[in-house]
Amino acid sequence: MTPEHSPPPEHTRGRPGAAAVVTADGLVKRYGLTTALAGASLAVRPGDSVAIMGASGSGKTTLLHCLAGIATPDEGVVHYGGPDGDVEVTALSDARRSALRRSQFGFVFQEGLLVPELTAVENVALALMVGGTARGEAERLAAGWLAHLGLAGMEQRRIGQLSGGQAQRVAIARALVTGAPLIFADEPTGALDSHTSADVMGALLGATTATGRTLVLVTHDATVAARCARTVHMVDGVVAADRSASPSPSPYTQPSAPPTVSPSAPPTAPPTTSQSGREDGR
Repeated sequence: MTPEHSPPPEHTRGRPGAAAVVTADGLVKRYGLTTALAGASLAVRPGDSVAIMGASGSGKTTLLHCLAGIATPDEGVVHYGGPDGDVEVTALSDARRSALRRSQFGFVFQEGLLVPELTAVENVALALMVGGTARGEAERLAAGWLAHLGLAGMEQRRIGQLSGGQAQRVAIARALVTGAPLIFADEPTGALDSHTSADVMGALLGATTATGRTLVLVTHDATVAARCARTVHMVDGVVAADRSASPSPSPYTQPSAPPTVSPSAPPTAPPTTSQSGREDGR
């Protein structure tokens, strides 16, 4: 259901008093003789935006992967507080973790991991079709999200015909179209220039925390981290610091035109408060 209230500012730090949507407690993860996580713990509230930073080898990506059920820690537990109640992610079978990721989590990666042979709208619709949505309905919802993210008119372009920033917006649309309440992003702006990075980060925040979703991302860019409500610093496999940020004003503006999805669309439609942005061929 589309939100009826005005979106909160992008620096809002979750919902006060709300139970955590995802928690990690005492995570340990080893790869051979290398310890990637050495007792990492983290709690993220609904509507929060958390940037995980740290030097190479600090464990930041491994923590993200464990939170998202992509990797299983050797010790410790991960809990997800979803719409059906608390789920111990670390206790699930591979099949059930895959089902959880498909239905409850969205993912944005540095290189997008889009299918180059498919068009923009087909890439986004694919996330719905694997869950059983008919192609026509999936493409209608996908087109709505692309328009919401400033890509109206580019639905039939293949990924190689888009700029880096435009391709990342397609990846963001794919992560959101299923209605996933929790979005994980691994260096979502790492391959972009600073101007395009700011635009993409604005699009990501505007489509997640500004509509009540939760965002957890890994970044090496302090400017990107400053746009989030919290910045977590990893050192030697543990959370060494966890502090609020003071984000600078977003250059990402809201247009007056609504997205091209009717108000009667199902929950996977974009919110009625639309975001857009422009790409200058970057």
